Amino acid sequence: MKRTTTLIIGAGQCGLAMSNALTNRAIDHIVLERGKIGNSWKTERWDSLNMLTPNWMNCPVKSAQDTDNPDGFMPAAKMGAVLDRLAATTSAPVQQETKVLSLTATGNGYCARTNQGTIEARSVVIASGFCNQPRIPDCAAELSTDIFQTSPFEYKRPTDLPKGRVLIAGSSASGLNIARELLIAGREVTIAIGSHMRLPRNYRGQDICNWMDLVGVFDEPWTDADDLDRLRRLPSLPLIGGEDMNLNVLQAMGAETVGRLAMVRDGNALFSGGLAHQCASADLKMNRLLTQIDEWIGEQGLDDLFPEAERFAPVSLPKSPRLQAQLSEFSSVIWATGYKPDYSWLDLPIFDRKGRITHDGGVIGNGLYALGLPHLRRSRSTHVDGAEGDAEALADDLYAHLSVSQAA
Repeated sequence: MKRTTTLIIGAGQCGLAMSNALTNRAIDHIVLERGKIGNSWKTERWDSLNMLTPNWMNCPVKSAQDTDNPDGFMPAAKMGAVLDRLAATTSAPVQQETKVLSLTATGNGYCARTNQGTIEARSVVIASGFCNQPRIPDCAAELSTDIFQTSPFEYKRPTDLPKGRVLIAGSSASGLNIARELLIAGREVTIAIGSHMRLPRNYRGQDICNWMDLVGVFDEPWTDADDLDRLRRLPSLPLIGGEDMNLNVLQAMGAETVGRLAMVRDGNALFSGGLAHQCASADLKMNRLLTQIDEWIGEQGLDDLFPEAERFAPVSLPKSPRLQAQLSEFSSVIWATGYKPDYSWLDLPIFDRKGRITHDGGVIGNGLYALGLPHLRRSRSTHVDGAEGDAEALADDLYAHLSVSQAA
């Protein structure tokens, strides 16, 4: 049996950022990784995916940032190499190929049972990721076996799909990116629009992420949020590296748009009638952000340094989008309906009635912490560069916890 002061479960961007923070505080720790470092970035993304955020946002620890092309968009698979390099430069004590089978509480800390033995620790940081499994709706079981089903978790390239029209259920970043790739490959695509957001890639001469950083959108603390639960359920930013991508662009490429896939019945896909409302809401929220940017530029006296303010054409929808379609029209369905974590190994009373970890800015209590959850401490928490700030804050709390428990 091994013993350590702090056990970090997960060696992704959050786990490695936490390791660096603990090393800087001389706190003994071990990092467990179920596979190889960066495995999910290397193997659980489709081939052509580039990071949705510019490179300056894609390093968990700023001191290790690659500054050669800060405004570029690296392939998502390269994030695995970024994490490999970070683990090496920070000498992170990572134990790879170690799957946690259970985590339980003991009298003075926690006990992790793994496929490589047992580890006891006074404190634990859960950094195992929030996107471990695709979130597939129950209606998927009602589809004919003749229809090929997959998700962004397994999909790799257009040639993996059988010939024929593809139904993409979901319109967050994954759904829109895959739809674009399939359209470029000459495939017929129908997109069922669920929760929807819209952002321009560039605005007034700058990447939209640059503006969101400058005006403080990424840094609103979780304690100031009016509806924290809603913020934590928002989809990924609907962006693609280096160019605009929205429903107008995809429809111009030939995509059919319909409402959210509500149910499957008698061999038919039934779509919600709320498509127009979803798109109008997305346009409204986008314009509120652009107004916030315009006001910030004006307050700083910088209007003369940037192109004039502009507004983009609203989403143009078909007058009568289909409310149902025979599933036999489609050879494939891609469930771009989100992801969910895998907490099957957590044998602790830390969940709410919906199975989510209950925490206060990542602090669960009794020496237990969580990292890498949506809007953990701020909007930036969802992005790679949010890992360092969150880790530093939790490391301070963990250090204080250890000091108190040791004194007791």
